[in-house]
Amino acid sequence: MQPKQPEERSVSKWDPTIDGYLKFLVDSMVVFDTLEKIIQHVNDEFRNTGLERCANLAKDLKWFKEEGHAIPEPSSPGLNYAKYLKDEQAFICHFYNIYFAHSAGGRMIGKKITDQIHVAEKLLNKKELEFYKWDGNLSQLLQNVRDKLNKVTEGWTEEETEKTFKMSGEVLRLILSRS
Repeated sequence: MQPKQPEERSVSKWDPTIDGYLKFLVDSMVVFDTLEKIIQHVNDEFRNTGLERCANLAKDLKWFKEEGHAIPEPSSPGLNYAKYLKDEQAFICHFYNIYFAHSAGGRMIGKKITDQIHVAEKLLNKKELEFYKWDGNLSQLLQNVRDKLNKVTEGWTEEETEKTFKMSGEVLRLILSRS
């Protein structure tokens, strides 16, 4: 049996770096920005749901920069995913999986990662990143969007789901990257 790759191990056993975490945040910004721009041009129902992340990510990245950290350029996983979303009509599947995954597992991963790299203690002074905050009741925001998505996607197949997990997983693995 081969040893598990870093991204296959439990989050509690990851060995993240601040540089990797910043890469993850930057690439996440690229993906969320793309989704939010597409929604602005395609579907009124999914605008201003309260799940939007770009403004919050921008605040977090600004804060890191003010603290003296170099903000990296977006990398291939985020850029490739954003490019795919722009060209893909079935982006609604990705919209659903990205926002719902971030609101559930993403918050847990964010807390674990910041705890593991001691960001919460040494760097953030116990500050919770804006990326993991929502205005309003998150459960209700999610339910409102879920109801709209269920109406839009009635009868669709689940082909895009596998691509969603593959591409968003590539962005997530940036947390484990080394400079």
